[in-house]
Amino acid sequence: MLLKAAINGGRSVIDNPPVPITPEQLAKDAKAVIALGVGAIHLHPRNTDGSESLLWSDIEPAIAAVNEACPGIPVGISTGDWIEPNVDKRLNLISTWQNTVSFASVNFHEPGAERVARLLMKRGIGVEAGLFTRQAAENLVKSGLAEDCLRIMFEPIDSEPADSLNTVQHIEKILDRGKVANPSRLLHGFNSTCWHMLAEAKRRGYDSRIGFEDTLFLPDGAPAESNSQLVQLANRFEG
Repeated sequence: MLLKAAINGGRSVIDNPPVPITPEQLAKDAKAVIALGVGAIHLHPRNTDGSESLLWSDIEPAIAAVNEACPGIPVGISTGDWIEPNVDKRLNLISTWQNTVSFASVNFHEPGAERVARLLMKRGIGVEAGLFTRQAAENLVKSGLAEDCLRIMFEPIDSEPADSLNTVQHIEKILDRGKVANPSRLLHGFNSTCWHMLAEAKRRGYDSRIGFEDTLFLPDGAPAESNSQLVQLANRFEG
């Protein structure tokens, strides 16, 4: 089972002071979680005012710092449309990325997702297909790209664990109906469902992820002190 660490996402130090933002902070957190057995890092680079960015000049320092701290470990970023809503502008930004980025997540419910995924693949950057909804799964199947993706991520955004599980089951049916054979599947939740979906991923034999992007809290509701603490608990958490 691959455990990926999503070490900051769109969170800020206002959400929790230990959230890593700068390249140096990202590298420090990445090195710490890799030492605990994490197999990949996902991060959201920032510009000088702390906002998420798709500009290569903002991305490159973060990727370089983490690659130096964690040689040989895959490092990925986001292509989320909230960072740049205009699809053409987003594609123009991505066209400048270098393949020192190992992979990037593409949310298949977003407009332009197929175009984004194809461009990333053309540039030698692995694609994680993010499936938040049933429609996202339908879109992935229709694109014909499922088998070319680095991995398929089940990312239900429902706030209740039972609803999240229902979404996962529907996504699986859609992929099965589309005869998707890609075996690399990752399941994770957000906030109130994070720990439930981690346990479910272990039960299913799927990969999973943990980190400040997905939750700021431990299973008992206490605030998490670090990404390392979240990873340590995730390694032994059974639900």
